[in-house]
Amino acid sequence: MNRYPWWKYAILAIALVIGLLYTLPNFYGEAPAVQVSSGKATVKIDPAVTARVEQALQQAGVKPDFVQLEGNSVRARFADTDTQIKAKDAVSKALNPDPADPGYIVALNLVSRSPAWLARIHALPMFLGLDLRGGVHFLMQVDMKSALAKKAESVSSDMRTLLRDKNIRHTGIARDGNAVEVSFRDAESRNAARNVLGDNLPEMAWQDVQEGAGDPKLRGTLKPESAFKVQEQALKQNITTLHNRVNELGTSEPVIQQQGVDRVVVQLPGVQDTARAKDIIGRTATLELRMVNESAEAQAAARGAGPVPFGSERFVERGGQPLIVFRQVVLTGDNLSDAQPGFDGQTHEPTVNLTVDAKGARIIRDVTRDNVGKRMAILLFERGKGEVVTAPVIRSELGARFQISGRMTTAEATDTALLLRAGSLAAPMEIIEEKTIGPALGAENIAKGFHSVTYGFAAIALFMCAYYLLFGVFSTVALGFNLLLLVAVLSMLQATLTLPGIAAIALTLGMAIDANVLINERVREELRGGAPPQAAIAAGYERAWGTILDSNITTLIAGLALLAFGSGPVRGFAVVHCLGILTSMFSAVVFSRGLVNLWYGRQKRLKSVSIGQVWKPQADAGRPATEN
Repeated sequence: MNRYPWWKYAILAIALVIGLLYTLPNFYGEAPAVQVSSGKATVKIDPAVTARVEQALQQAGVKPDFVQLEGNSVRARFADTDTQIKAKDAVSKALNPDPADPGYIVALNLVSRSPAWLARIHALPMFLGLDLRGGVHFLMQVDMKSALAKKAESVSSDMRTLLRDKNIRHTGIARDGNAVEVSFRDAESRNAARNVLGDNLPEMAWQDVQEGAGDPKLRGTLKPESAFKVQEQALKQNITTLHNRVNELGTSEPVIQQQGVDRVVVQLPGVQDTARAKDIIGRTATLELRMVNESAEAQAAARGAGPVPFGSERFVERGGQPLIVFRQVVLTGDNLSDAQPGFDGQTHEPTVNLTVDAKGARIIRDVTRDNVGKRMAILLFERGKGEVVTAPVIRSELGARFQISGRMTTAEATDTALLLRAGSLAAPMEIIEEKTIGPALGAENIAKGFHSVTYGFAAIALFMCAYYLLFGVFSTVALGFNLLLLVAVLSMLQATLTLPGIAAIALTLGMAIDANVLINERVREELRGGAPPQAAIAAGYERAWGTILDSNITTLIAGLALLAFGSGPVRGFAVVHCLGILTSMFSAVVFSRGLVNLWYGRQKRLKSVSIGQVWKPQADAGRPATEN
């Protein structure tokens, strides 16, 4: 009746081992490290960079705990801060021979001290949030008016091209805020223009305007859904651009997320230099298309055998090869509408598909028609320095939509599209809130949070053991198993632990023990009803399960609502809360019953159980009896 099959005990044993392994890294603390990340849009972090870092450390006589490639950065861990600083100097000197033009960002950081064998099975500690580790917090306001004005300017340019191509005469195009007005000499031309513009610019709503005896006009305004889409795309592009920029700060778990319809929250744990963070986040980047100078003088200058020709500049391609391009700018990033990775329909090689506005299409068409077979360089400028993203050969005359290709992998095509699409901010942003949290305050918050969980657990354990005796011990062990599983799951998900998350853990302990209270009281009720101990245990678990399930589902619904509609600290609380409900149901019902079955299940003639005072009416004496 109260015996588990062997496979259930195997599942519990496996869950216990997994919980121990994935919780363990959180107890090792953090060690000083050096993090190497890309300092330029065209510099990529790959295994070759890892080898260069190892070689630089070996030549400097510095022995790291390990050097490994993690995501888009290389990290080397050391035993103490003195070795860390020495290693940083050695790596910076090796990777950035010219300090004035660094290709890599070499930053001081902290990584887990957990052994390498734990890292090999991806047993990593939870990240610590801004309130626990310290760092900087920015709340940024996106200027949506500028995004809409930029769209209106693009529409004005497209209108001129469309009307000219259809040979529809007008007397002028003017912008009135985010609206565009076109004047005509007669109503017939206005009607023809309305049909053309309505078919080719469906995001605009067109309305006839007649001011007295003046010329008839056509007024176009963005439809509400189109305006919302423009604002949404601007916000997403700004968030993508910010993600690219904060990589230079060396923080491993930045939080960059949307708040409301026009605000972005940027949290950088571990970063204390606010001025440096503001410089990186607020910088501008521009995109330019220029023709490559392929003259004999330019080729000699590229080899270093002569000066750069007049009207040209020297840049460096992604592979490190020099490239001479003309100073004249063919097109800027303002004319680029979209850039997406794709594949060539004939050769099936990776490509980048570009879309430009009407003005850009006209320029591209004219330039490429006269330069078939020549190369056109796409450059990205940041802080006054330009890098060649790619320099493809022009195969034919191009238009509003064209593709670039040439010995690119799928990953390189995706990265190139991202650089072209998010090289600059889609709309200006202003920092409206700024906070700095020191590491000392973070350490104090950690200590207070852990003390609250520890004291709460101890108080619950003391009450349960005193009130329910051995069943209280089983409940306490199950509660500890629940806490172990919860931390392990959060570690496996690489969640960021914050103060609200610690509060959710403390709340989970109180809610988890409630299920065991229901079970224990149900067992007591069965014993008072005269049921044998074994039957009372079985009935107690089975009949309490429905109540436990109902109460946890209703609480889970509330947690999912917080997760779906909340943001920031509320969302962090909801994640831990929902996971805690799931782990508590498993530990309170399955694990605690496994302990009870293991202790009592083998006793065929069980006469009593240790579950505290059970008041049972006696038919003959009318006095209470105790089962212990």
